[in-house]
Amino acid sequence: MFAGAHTALATPFLDDGTIDAEKFRKLIDASLENGISGVVPTGTTGESPTLSHEEHNLVIELAVKHTKKRGLVIAGTGSNSTREAITMTQHAEQIGADAALLVAPYYNKPSQEGLFQHYRAIANATELPLMLYSIPGRCVVEIAVDTVVRLAEACPNIRAIKEAGGVTQRVVDLRAALPDDFEILSGDDALTVDFMKVGGCGIVSVASNLIPKVMADIAAAMLDGKIAEAEALNEKYTPLFESLLKLDTNPVPIKAALSLAGICSDRVRLPMVRMAEDKKAELLTVLQNLNLA
Repeated sequence: MFAGAHTALATPFLDDGTIDAEKFRKLIDASLENGISGVVPTGTTGESPTLSHEEHNLVIELAVKHTKKRGLVIAGTGSNSTREAITMTQHAEQIGADAALLVAPYYNKPSQEGLFQHYRAIANATELPLMLYSIPGRCVVEIAVDTVVRLAEACPNIRAIKEAGGVTQRVVDLRAALPDDFEILSGDDALTVDFMKVGGCGIVSVASNLIPKVMADIAAAMLDGKIAEAEALNEKYTPLFESLLKLDTNPVPIKAALSLAGICSDRVRLPMVRMAEDKKAELLTVLQNLNLA
């Protein structure tokens, strides 16, 4: 279901800080018109922590209405409150999202049993296909391989995991322990090729906000067994992947890149702030070398 490249959509803002619906729709069009399999609104890249509940629902609704079944809409509905995650997931289901992405509960620091009960409660409250999202760098906790296996066995609608721990061995371990039809996707652009070599089926991409065709082509090449082709593209765009990862915290770099490319504003919401000018100059050089700005 989730094989291929999916764009973790940025949420553009107007100068008054409200959501720029027009630019958001253009990001969706750019992805879907360039081979991207689906879009992921209200994830980390979409600044979900600083969207109000009303805005969160609005962004998902915008994505569903504008995508018009041209690709999947995988709504980011995770929370560190199980009740809140259930409410948001049910809303996404009601308005026509195709699936939901559920980040591990952050700040609470639950045990593995707590993670299991959290995800099982959400799965029991919806019929949507669900994608787990393990990103210990932001959430402190990692969804252990054994916990993923338990969830796959207990909850038929938990179908995939976005793995953003940055460790290829995790994918090896997950693939060995899980059924063949349970899908594993990279959460790091730079690791797409490495993860897909050992059993991943795609990427939830930040970079595809800017380079959708490249990311779609990398994923398609790997799925087709054209590893050299994928590796060549990956090598060419590695400077961009590294810049988006290292110059600042996501989504600051991708928003700066989108602004430098003339696509949308680089405005972010506090406590995030715009990229410093010296780092922006460094990013601009990378973009210019790739003919992206």
